[in-house]
Amino acid sequence: MAIPKSFLLAILGCICLCSSTVMSARELADAAMVERHEQWMVKFNRVYKDNAEKVRWFEVFKANVAFIESFNARNHKFWLGVNQFTDLTNDEFKATKTNKGLKRTSSRAPTRFKYNNVSTDALPTAVDWRTKGAITPIKDQGQCDGQAFKFIIKIGSLTSEANYPYTAQDGQCKTSIASNNVATIKGYEDVPANDESSLMKAVANQPVSVAVDGGDAIFQHYSGGAMTGSCGTDLDHGIAAIGYGMTSDGTKYWLLKNSWGTTWGESGYLRMEKDISDKSGMCGLAMQPSYPTE
Repeated sequence: MAIPKSFLLAILGCICLCSSTVMSARELADAAMVERHEQWMVKFNRVYKDNAEKVRWFEVFKANVAFIESFNARNHKFWLGVNQFTDLTNDEFKATKTNKGLKRTSSRAPTRFKYNNVSTDALPTAVDWRTKGAITPIKDQGQCDGQAFKFIIKIGSLTSEANYPYTAQDGQCKTSIASNNVATIKGYEDVPANDESSLMKAVANQPVSVAVDGGDAIFQHYSGGAMTGSCGTDLDHGIAAIGYGMTSDGTKYWLLKNSWGTTWGESGYLRMEKDISDKSGMCGLAMQPSYPTE
């Protein structure tokens, strides 16, 4: 039995209409992503040298947005977001923002730990050194290396943030201003490695420098919440532990200050799960903590 020509034409028309609808939806999604990228470029003052470079970075941006949205669609205690690093591949991000002068120092001689005899039972349940005026505003280190303690020990003293503010650009050191001393650092002490209880003792008494594995895509796009789950221990980035606390759902966390500007993380800060089963701590933060001494 022959199929009527009109029926075949109707089927063909439906197929064409469906294809057109699918293409229109895809085109709308692409157009929306292009607009989102344009807005991102304005927000972060990103300029590309030519259209080919712009197309290349747009594809990276689009892939990173897809990764962020896929991650956030799952059940996590923290979330990711678009930031100044969203047009960088993870390899590019690691090459520019991690391993800045950070070296493993497992072979160095152990130092004394002045908080060794402090009882953890006597420590406060929550600490935030920002509330005590001990933390300067968030900065963006850009391409600057680390080794801050060694530099201060070398020059012998440190002036105040108000007296000689950070400008995030190269220039000549104003020695007359820098010599207006408000603090000295003669050395540093290590917190016992792989011991979050000892780290808690130290952080309850002063901010502490810690090293973390900050090179994965989750760290790259961290936006908020208490970071939990698996993480590497290839230490490549230095941050400051400035407190600890507990979320409303009972997750204990470390409060940490980063140096990638206020558009990353929780206005430049992050929280990472505390007292995990892995002795090295979340992203290795308990492996190599230290604090300055006068």
